[in-house]
Amino acid sequence: MRGRAIKLSTPRRLVGDLMKFSIGVPRITVQRRMNIAPLLRARTMSPARPSWTAIFLKGYALLSQETPELRRAYVKLPRPQLYEFPLSVASIAHEREHEGERAVLLSTIKGPERRPIEGIDTLIQTARSRPVLEIKEFRRALSLARVPAPVRHLLMWLGLNIGRQRANYFGTFQLSVYSGLGAESLNPLTPLTTLFNYGPIAEDGSVTVRIHYDHRVMDGANVARALVRFEEILNGAVAEEVAQLAEDASVSGMRSDVG
Repeated sequence: MRGRAIKLSTPRRLVGDLMKFSIGVPRITVQRRMNIAPLLRARTMSPARPSWTAIFLKGYALLSQETPELRRAYVKLPRPQLYEFPLSVASIAHEREHEGERAVLLSTIKGPERRPIEGIDTLIQTARSRPVLEIKEFRRALSLARVPAPVRHLLMWLGLNIGRQRANYFGTFQLSVYSGLGAESLNPLTPLTTLFNYGPIAEDGSVTVRIHYDHRVMDGANVARALVRFEEILNGAVAEEVAQLAEDASVSGMRSDVG
């Protein structure tokens, strides 16, 4: 059957390169069915309604602050070893329109554990709404994808295996979700140590959360314990911060009425 050849677009080359470096990672998945009813109630009461992406990202960053393994990476230079970063850098997958095609592009947020949820949400919404070429990470990735394959593969390999540079260019963990579309990704690939995602959140607060991890860096029991702690953080520190947003909004509204 005669078909037609379609030249690889820049976004498709970019995805292909990421898969090239992801496929060799011995990745295992651990999932937990959580109940985040306290967090759900706090968000429902908040007029700001921060996105679930920002909420979960802040919770995972706090978890990573407590769990050093989540801030480590397997690198090959100057020899195979683990490299631990002092803080997290989140890598977030976005679907954006570029040159008439839907493209998956990654933005980063440095130190999300130190940022308020509102600030994280603003950065996420900026990456989702501003013109693609105005986002530094998008522009850099698309430029790299136009470089001849041997050169860009060498640059990516170096970026992933020089410990001090890895987090700057790729991040320490990745978040990629389709729950807003009513779907879940069961076997996502990433060159990073962990990728976490979650499914649709039910009315009673139940949700499935997964951590996909590099087995060279950590073991399944550690990840299982981390998921237990993740649920505690979401219903504790994160729910308290979201509730505080509602309280601040209420106080601000009262002051406006008085004024």
